[in-house]
Amino acid sequence: MWVSLRPSNSSLLSYQFQPYPFLPLTKISPLRDSVSQCSAFTPTRCGLRELRERIGTVKNTQKITEAMKLVAAAKIRRAQEAVINGRPFTESLLEMLCNINEECQLDDIDVPLTTIRPVKKVALIVITGDRGLCGGFNNVVLKKAETRMKELKELELEYTVISVGKRGNSYFRRRPNILVDKFIEGGGFPTAKEAQLIADDVFSLFVSEEVDKVELVYTKFVSLVKSDPVIHTLLPLCPRGGVCDVNGKCVDAVEDEFFRLTSKGGKLSLERDCFTVKGEGLSPLLQFEQDPVQILDAMMPLYLNSQILKALQESLASELAARMNAMSNATDNAVELKKNLSIEYNRERQAKITGEILEIIAGAEALT
Repeated sequence: MWVSLRPSNSSLLSYQFQPYPFLPLTKISPLRDSVSQCSAFTPTRCGLRELRERIGTVKNTQKITEAMKLVAAAKIRRAQEAVINGRPFTESLLEMLCNINEECQLDDIDVPLTTIRPVKKVALIVITGDRGLCGGFNNVVLKKAETRMKELKELELEYTVISVGKRGNSYFRRRPNILVDKFIEGGGFPTAKEAQLIADDVFSLFVSEEVDKVELVYTKFVSLVKSDPVIHTLLPLCPRGGVCDVNGKCVDAVEDEFFRLTSKGGKLSLERDCFTVKGEGLSPLLQFEQDPVQILDAMMPLYLNSQILKALQESLASELAARMNAMSNATDNAVELKKNLSIEYNRERQAKITGEILEIIAGAEALT
């Protein structure tokens, strides 16, 4: 009598006996014994299954990282062009404003955004990225900001933060002990409108004397493989080589960009000097149609907007370059890991096949 257990159509829990031409009833118990004996090979099967799943996961991860690398590489060209094309304008504008400011200082004329007063509170504009997967880009900027905060605490100065970027916003929200004046989120490529929003907030803080000094903390784009976190004094617009304190006490950071701006050989260079650097200055034949104070008042908002826009562009270019490098390294690591897992999978598979062949040979020898 040949039987098999098969579920009926009426219920999944009821079974019926039907003829089956291959499996004798007396062989059911030995079959169960053989299944229990095959349990010794379960770890090998699980190992192969896990290896296959890991290889598939690594392949999917490689596709994602490679796609993110290509996207960052496509965007970084536009960001790099924006940085390179915007630098001559901002540097020339800064040089012109410094010269006009020196003329106004000689005439003892005060301009609101160039008024140097004793520093009691500093505003830090911290610019970070909106996304992760870019190596240590965001951590480096935040670490730079924390170092500057410690320096201000040592000088017994208060500070407030204007956070720009989702990563920086989430970082400062988790630290209620840090006073944050405003959270601002980026939106793709920086525009003059976004820079103007930050400039308006900075203008109101400085003119109302809530803060006495404004500094930018961002990542300066150097090349596709290098970017440096810097601190740039935004307000007040001090004379070249001066210090932003009426009492002569230097409260600037050691890496302050503003006080390293000099002109040598007709080219701008970055150096930190403790004395006033004599640049080329304004030509004695140059005459202003309007009063220099009016010109300076009219150009200072443009200065704020251009400097903040430049910092946003430099930060974005640095972020894209860091993400491209990070995703390139991740893709290379995925390729190497997939290669190692494939070797391990083939080794396990070959061992399993060899074991089964040996069992067949041993069974054949036992029958003979």
